[in-house]
Formats: sequence, C-alpha cells, structure tokens
Amino acid sequence: MSPTIKRINKYRFFFNSREELRKHIHIATSDGVAKYWIEPEITLADFYNLSDKELREILDYVIEYREEFINEWNRHFSM
Repeated sequence: MSPTIKRINKYRFFFNSREELRKHIHIATSDGVAKYWIEPEITLADFYNLSDKELREILDYVIEYREEFINEWNRHFSM
C-alpha cells in the first residue's frame, strides 16, 4: 500500500509501506520519480527522469511540508 500524503501541482507525495525504517518521502509525476530522506536532514536519496528544475521545486515542497510528512509517517507506521 502506498498512501498518498499530499498532491501539489503535478507531484504526488507518498510512502511505500514496509519499505525501510529511515523516514523518507517518495514523489511521482507522469515523467519521473524521486525519493528524499526527511530525517535526520533532508537529502535527495534517488531520482529518475526529473530535471534539476523539478528536483529544486520538489525540494522546496519537501522543506515546506517536512513536519507534516514526519507526522504522517509517524501516524502511518505506528498502526
């Protein structure tokens, strides 16, 4: 199960259930995907087929919504 946490413009932010313990967020578009670690600090973990401009835009959203993503992670994975 991959619950959608947020949609912003063309980006879908989601978790992959039972993937790994370190907090991170996945982002998908019709063109590509990215994964950002959100703890202990925000870091690009991986990406495919996204431009530098898109990665910067996604990073801005991850920074802005980091606390929300962490809260949703804690809620989702404590079930």
